Amino acid sequence: MFGVSDGLVTNVSLILGVAGGQAYGGYVRLAGLAGLIAGALSMAAGEYNSMRVQSELLERELAIERVELRRNPNVERAELARIYESRGVRPDRALAMATELMADPEVALQTHAREELGIDPTRLGSPKSAALASLLAFALGGLIPLVPWLFAEGTAPIVASVALAVVASVALGFLIARFTNRSPYRTAARQLLLTAVAAATTWGIGHLIGINVH
Repeated sequence: MFGVSDGLVTNVSLILGVAGGQAYGGYVRLAGLAGLIAGALSMAAGEYNSMRVQSELLERELAIERVELRRNPNVERAELARIYESRGVRPDRALAMATELMADPEVALQTHAREELGIDPTRLGSPKSAALASLLAFALGGLIPLVPWLFAEGTAPIVASVALAVVASVALGFLIARFTNRSPYRTAARQLLLTAVAAATTWGIGHLIGINVH
């Protein structure tokens, strides 16, 4: 949803900024397409790199924990027992639980990863999946205000782009509200306001630059 929102706000602002500069329809289409492609690829690259670095950092933490479990099993067992004690388990029961879990090296690693590091070693995330999801989400949002320019020129696609951006912003707001359990009207109004401010600002700047150039 946020990728779609990012694509929508970015591309409707870019399209209206170029259109506000009194550019021909072909230039607006080119700018919109370039913005869509560049933004989607940028989002994908950024998400891939972010997830990759995160996975590598988590893998490093797991490697360190694996070494500690091999070198200092008694210390690690005591740490695990203290974690269970802090959650209300009796000391003798906590130590028994920690001893049982430490019997299997892989179970011990997974348990320490979850309890001590707060991570699930079996779910470190997929950089490729995250990158693809970001690319598609941004491209979908960026395509919405561009569609009218693929079929028309002049004032009509400007009005249509604005109308589509309004509808998409409100729909996104209502969808986000369903997951956040917030007021759908307030959330939709916030999403619409953010889109409108960005689009109006770039339109105004593009218009001023266009007047001076012409």
